[in-house]
Amino acid sequence: MGSEKKRKRPQDADPRRANKSETKKNPATANKRLKPEASTAASKFEPPKLSTFCSSKDEETSFPRGGGSVLTPLEFKQISNDAAKDVLFEAENAKAKSTKKKPMREELKKDKKSKRDESKKGEQKGIKAEGLSYKRLVPGTLVLGCISQINQTDLALSLPNNLTGFVPLTSISESLNKRVEALVRDSDDDEDEDVEEKIGTAKSESSEDDVDLKAMFQIGQYLRAYVVSSSELANSKSPSGSKKIKKRIELSLDPVMANNGLTTTELVVGCTVQASVTSVEDHGLVMNLGIGNDLKGFLSSKELGKGRSVTDAKEGQVMLCTTIGLSSNGKIVKLSGDLEQKPSKKGKYSGGKAAWWLSSAPTVDTFLPGTGVEVLITDIAKGSKAVGIVGKVMGLVDATMDFFHASGWREKDIESKFKVGEKIKARVIATYAEPHKLALSILPHVLSFTRPIENEPTTILPTSTIINSAKILNIEPKTGLSLDVGVPGVPGFVHISRVSSDSRIEVLSKDSGLHQTGSVHMARIIGYNSMDGLYLVSMEQKVLDQPFLRVEDIKIGEVVKGTINRVLDSGRVIVSLAEGITGIVDELHLSDIKLKHPEKKFREGIEVKARVLLTDPSKRKVMLTLKKAIVNSDAPIISSYEDTSSGTRSVGTLVKILPSGAVVKFFSDVCGFLPISEMSEAYIQDPHEHFTVGQSVNVHVLSVDPTNQKLRVSCRDPNLFGEVHKVALAKLPPGDVVSGTVVEKSADDLIVEINGLGAEGIRGVLVIGQLTDGSREKSLGVFKKLRAGQKLDGLLVLEKHEERRSITLSMKPSLVKAAKRGRMISKFEDVNEGERVKGWVRNTTLHGLFVGFAGGIVGVVYKRDLPAEVQSLPNFGFVKNQSITGRVVYIDPSERRFRLSLNSAKSEEKVSAVANTAGNSERLTVNPVDARFKLIDDYTPGKLTKAKVVSIQETQLNVKLADNVQGRIDVSLVFETWDAIKDKKSPLALFKKGDVLDAKVIGIHDARNHRFLAITHQKSNTKTPIFELSAKPSHIKEEGIEGCITKLEDITPNSTWVTFLNNISEECAWANIMPDIRGRIRILDLSDNVAQLKTLQKSFPVGCALKCQVLRVDSEHSKLDLSARSPSSSALTFDKLAKGMVVPGRVTKVTDRQVLVQISESVSGPISLTDLADDFSQANTNGYSKNEVIRVCIIDIDSPNKRVTLSARPSRVMISDLPVKDPEIQAIVNVKVGDIRRGFVKQVSPKGLFVTIGGNVTAWTKISDLSDGFLKEWEGLFTVGQLVKGKIMAVDSTLGHVQMSLRESDISGKEKPKPADYSSLKEGQIVKGKVKNIAEYGVFISVDGSQNISGLCHKSQIADSAIDDISKLYATGDPVKAKIISIDLEKKRISFGLKSSYFKDEVSEDESEDGSESEGGADLSAVKVCLGLFWIDADGESDEREQEQEEPSVEMNDAPTSEGLSTGGFDWSASILDKRGPDTDSEGDSNSEEEKHKKKKRKKAQIKEDLTGNLATREPQSVADFERLLLGDPNDSKLWIMYMSFELQLSEVEKARGIAERAIKTIALREESEKQNVWIAMLNMESMYGTDETLEEAFKRACQYNEAQGMHEKLASIYIQTSKTEKADDLFKVMIKKFSQDPKIWVNYADFLLSSKQSCDAARALLQRAMQALPQSQHKDLISKFAKLEFRSGDPERGRTLFENLLATFKKKSDLYNMFLDMEIKYGSEEEDGKEGVRALFKRALAEKTSTRQAKALFKKWLEFEKSKGDKKSTETVTRKAKEYVEAKEE
Repeated sequence: MGSEKKRKRPQDADPRRANKSETKKNPATANKRLKPEASTAASKFEPPKLSTFCSSKDEETSFPRGGGSVLTPLEFKQISNDAAKDVLFEAENAKAKSTKKKPMREELKKDKKSKRDESKKGEQKGIKAEGLSYKRLVPGTLVLGCISQINQTDLALSLPNNLTGFVPLTSISESLNKRVEALVRDSDDDEDEDVEEKIGTAKSESSEDDVDLKAMFQIGQYLRAYVVSSSELANSKSPSGSKKIKKRIELSLDPVMANNGLTTTELVVGCTVQASVTSVEDHGLVMNLGIGNDLKGFLSSKELGKGRSVTDAKEGQVMLCTTIGLSSNGKIVKLSGDLEQKPSKKGKYSGGKAAWWLSSAPTVDTFLPGTGVEVLITDIAKGSKAVGIVGKVMGLVDATMDFFHASGWREKDIESKFKVGEKIKARVIATYAEPHKLALSILPHVLSFTRPIENEPTTILPTSTIINSAKILNIEPKTGLSLDVGVPGVPGFVHISRVSSDSRIEVLSKDSGLHQTGSVHMARIIGYNSMDGLYLVSMEQKVLDQPFLRVEDIKIGEVVKGTINRVLDSGRVIVSLAEGITGIVDELHLSDIKLKHPEKKFREGIEVKARVLLTDPSKRKVMLTLKKAIVNSDAPIISSYEDTSSGTRSVGTLVKILPSGAVVKFFSDVCGFLPISEMSEAYIQDPHEHFTVGQSVNVHVLSVDPTNQKLRVSCRDPNLFGEVHKVALAKLPPGDVVSGTVVEKSADDLIVEINGLGAEGIRGVLVIGQLTDGSREKSLGVFKKLRAGQKLDGLLVLEKHEERRSITLSMKPSLVKAAKRGRMISKFEDVNEGERVKGWVRNTTLHGLFVGFAGGIVGVVYKRDLPAEVQSLPNFGFVKNQSITGRVVYIDPSERRFRLSLNSAKSEEKVSAVANTAGNSERLTVNPVDARFKLIDDYTPGKLTKAKVVSIQETQLNVKLADNVQGRIDVSLVFETWDAIKDKKSPLALFKKGDVLDAKVIGIHDARNHRFLAITHQKSNTKTPIFELSAKPSHIKEEGIEGCITKLEDITPNSTWVTFLNNISEECAWANIMPDIRGRIRILDLSDNVAQLKTLQKSFPVGCALKCQVLRVDSEHSKLDLSARSPSSSALTFDKLAKGMVVPGRVTKVTDRQVLVQISESVSGPISLTDLADDFSQANTNGYSKNEVIRVCIIDIDSPNKRVTLSARPSRVMISDLPVKDPEIQAIVNVKVGDIRRGFVKQVSPKGLFVTIGGNVTAWTKISDLSDGFLKEWEGLFTVGQLVKGKIMAVDSTLGHVQMSLRESDISGKEKPKPADYSSLKEGQIVKGKVKNIAEYGVFISVDGSQNISGLCHKSQIADSAIDDISKLYATGDPVKAKIISIDLEKKRISFGLKSSYFKDEVSEDESEDGSESEGGADLSAVKVCLGLFWIDADGESDEREQEQEEPSVEMNDAPTSEGLSTGGFDWSASILDKRGPDTDSEGDSNSEEEKHKKKKRKKAQIKEDLTGNLATREPQSVADFERLLLGDPNDSKLWIMYMSFELQLSEVEKARGIAERAIKTIALREESEKQNVWIAMLNMESMYGTDETLEEAFKRACQYNEAQGMHEKLASIYIQTSKTEKADDLFKVMIKKFSQDPKIWVNYADFLLSSKQSCDAARALLQRAMQALPQSQHKDLISKFAKLEFRSGDPERGRTLFENLLATFKKKSDLYNMFLDMEIKYGSEEEDGKEGVRALFKRALAEKTSTRQAKALFKKWLEFEKSKGDKKSTETVTRKAKEYVEAKEE
């Protein structure tokens, strides 16, 4: 530690005693060690964490007190080392060393003898050469790093041993945090800017406050970092269910943490400290060391180091410095930042003062990362050990150097260059806590704090560079290998895991194998570590083939291929481009057209081709586009303002549409402005009508301003307007008359191509208002007659804009005539005073109007220069583009302005004469209220006067100004504010007749038409005018008209006004804001209170005051819409609607089946019969009338189609607990089998009734279920809207089908008549039945209406004559009439006879039956189609009618699985037809002549009969029938499936497939359920008639167009029904991987395995896998379902075990006990032991803490169990226990 002369006493090195020292000494006498100033702040300061080398509380004193030692130097050093170890490393069981004097030889001998023991002891203590690893970087570790990347919000530091850490912006220094907080706080005033924009604003305002990390740090800068955290929990989970650990090292550069453990004692010369800049002074920087509040550092400008200056320093900047001294007062530490050193030829390093190596250390806390030390080599590890160097620093601290930082991948250098006992210089790069030691490095660039080579290695070989021939230099068998990448001094390192991607390599061989020393391979640079001085390289083939390794490798505008990762709820799509690199596709860039359902087109796993729009490496952000117009475009891209030039053509996307144009975005967020004039060659008035946001447009650049980052583009083709066109346009003067041809016609204008200019393609715009001199209607009439291609003569050029290439034309005859005569003004010099000129109205204002002329010349007409009769009219009676003739009365050449007058010279003279005439007796006032007014003409606008109230009306006060001068004060001109109105219903009630009021004249009231005339109107239609007055307090303060009149233009939407009701009509009310401003209020907008809306006349009398909000203003058509509702509910739009909301509505239409109600201007919806009342018997639409206001409740919202469904049920709109006789049904889930429901007949069909029972739920009732008796003409018994009552028989939630029965027996629950049994049959009885099967010896017949009774008709009993082939007479399913020959009740056998001789007495009946069967076409009675749960015979309703009384209703589960698949709802087996023999029409010779005659008759009748008109009442029987029906209803999946079945029964499989494809293409997209039915039918068809390949193809397509999970479940069900268990098992394995987050998949798979007895062990193993895949919140339900499966299909004992575990785990046990009890009662209570187990379980459940309600339910269930399974005694026991429980509760 230095010579004894310079070293202080050992005890002074104790940091605890250093602060207690009372002796002050000169720092220069302490071997350059700083004076340990015992300042108050330093002594009180506590670092955030204890030092890595901090001593424990129980340790002994480091060195003994006393005077000079008598020990030899060697003895003293040995004892000191042992004592330091005890103190600093917390050696718990170490013995105190003897301090007695020993001979030197004995001590040396002991050292030699124990040399080997010490080596072993070192190994046992863990002192081995090992590098820094992720596991060793525990929080609190200090490590030396080098900046490798500077981002906007963080720094990336290269750490030793190929590690990387990140420093957030908030973990750099406290000063920097304060700066950032100040920036955010200062910019909080602007709410529209985000944080980044706020920081950007602060940058522009003050460069001193700039927070730019790139200006504060530089790549390659060395810093000491504090490890904050070394792991971060990721959101994703591993397949095993455990959370993945994301290996991310978060660091801090804050001096408080980076200098952790340092006190003033450890601050010796050569010690490195990390400091942050607190202030910038003229001669240096004031630094914060993080060591106490009073201790500061000063970094002189001379000690800043190379490339640094004081002016560039920023507050908060952090530097690694070296201590070079201490101020005289001991409060300022002198620092040096000149760390860079240059090695000499002899290997020694020289540099500034900061290059001094640490020569002494008071404590081990001085040895922090970055400090240069001298290390004594004690061991060189090689061979089986980790290769490296082990040594000691100053004999106190153990230190290691791993192979990376010892020799740079050359093992022979370790042995040749270093020897045991040698001292070398090294630099601390990390500190280890356990075992306590230092990590050192002797790499040249680390020692010198420089780069490995002069040039930056990352610029020589950037990341992603592929090296074709990289030579292996050296191999570490278990670590990796080093490569020569062609850069001298910087090798490459390949970790063993990145050597090959084909197989995992455990050990590398130096002398053999593919990767031996000297071999050459292809490799790729994947990174660079500046601390290790190594390129990080990979030799994996997948890495070599990967297109991108990082975001920086992706070029903007590049076309890339990727795979859809997922579709977000926001509409964005995540695309995987390469491993670890994903891109985002914004919703606007998904397609060239807007997609309503992007998730259907972009499914996971689909490959797409995209183009890169934007890359942000700092945020690892890549923006892509999938628009074909951009992806496939060959046009050059626009990615920066600087590289873009005028004329460049490119493709962009519209991101915003403005009234003046649109904003087009290109690559790299470069935006350009597209003016409205450059959008098209044609004139565009509103861009929204022609363009949409997200649309791709081809544009060319007009101008670019890189400085201001502005771009101006155009959609117009520049090639269409060349130099020739420019010259021709320049020669065309305004005011010239030309001819042209109409080339385009839009809604408001014509595009005319001007002829005769010498260049084609010059076009002008001719608007409707410039067609004629007449009214707009006349111009519209002319406009309608004009067609494209029509030639127009006499076109006047009004204006031209050469820059915009636009020309404005006119066809007004007056203007064209004036131009031809040369009297048209086209320039200012053409204006002459006194001359009458022709023009058109360009615009109107409150003070006059502007008149336009050719060449853009504009003149003004003031109000006084207008005729008196038009001055009071709105807009003075003029409209835009109206022809006008005026006289120039004044010219101002200096301002180039002139004034016109529309009055004739005679009228002006007359007005002047009248004005100068005095003494007109008719104009004198008589008894004026205000004596100042002598003449009527004195009442001019703005004058204050007195007015006397003559009468009071609802909307005005009639007053008189004199006996011969009348006036009125409108109610809107009386009150100033809403609060000033005391009586809102009758505001003018406070005035009385005779009151004298102060008023101001503001206009004249036209008494004939009750109009408010102009403000300055001096004349009236009557001889004596009626003056319009105002009594508002603000108006009568002073004279003047300013501010007294409100115009319609002054009213803005959403503003609030006080209005007064004028009148009420059926649909709306009218209210006045001003006498001449009246607005419309819809009835629903008058109030939020529905009760008031029902009594309008009473609640809103005429003249009442209303506080209204402006909804819309249409100044052009003088329309104003108001609302008197509260602001929160006034604008009730579709987006603000919510289910359950109760709102007022107005009835707009009433029909027999529904009431249409309007709830706002844009929202209306129907109320169906089921939603009119809680009692369907009271539901009657006749109780509603048009325009009636009612309260409605919103029960359903269809957002895509903008529809709402309403309800007027009292339980909905009034009180929710009102009695409900007919419960509300909104969805099929509300319907349960067995429910008794009422509904209204929706449709009477040949197949039965369709009954609406609520919402969109419609139940189907078969004909056989209409009544218990036979209904002959049942259609006449039911009408649409009829109320019926029935019982729900079946519900199919998947297909949305409900089956209902109206039978009284089903509703009442009475038993049906028992079917016939053997005892009810007698010999000789004639019965009806069906052929069940055909054999060689006879036919088997099943008896109709029996309990599946069947018997045999022997071959000899079939016919009176011999029969060769029975199949020619009968087929399976044929109805027959048979006679019972014999019955054997014991054996239950019946013999039948079918001979015709048995039925001679019933010939007439047979003929009648034959006659009934002869109606119709071919017999398709055996063809059945199953839709969901409904089996429908194809032979129509006639067979159902015949069999209604004879056969019971067919149960839904009667269809045998062998004859068709019920899975998915369709039957494709056609097994009945397959078993049929040849057609029964070709009968044998045994048929009688009479039968042949009947067949001929039947055939003849069939040929003659035209059944086309009967398709609505019978089933289709031919291809033509199906095609005709499909034309009428192409969206009916049932019809398509029947068509497919028809072709399959004809063995036309390919035709059936074609029909299915047609169905998928034809059915509308919105009919998703109908399409899904067809897809399921295809799967059934391919399963029955196709191959595995065709089924697989159909299944893949079905998954693409439908919900994938649903299709997987359907196919699995098909496999199960067809006994394809292996395929079902394989499919389930796929499902649990794809849809592992759905518990239903796991349960279904387990149910399949247990039910099919495939593998019970596999089924039980699924539980563990499911628990790993699903979140913990779902484990309870999952385990309970598996327990139920064990009871039902597996081992009940296992089920009990699962339930017991659940009861022991979860606190809420009531539901578990209920499930457990249900399973035990159902499956485990048959035996006596099982019953006792159930009783014990009941007792356990009741012993738990349960509520009274839960206990009641348990006792009730227990009592029911005992009644069914127990005896009287056990029942009494339960009753007694229940009473005891109740009594205990009452106490």
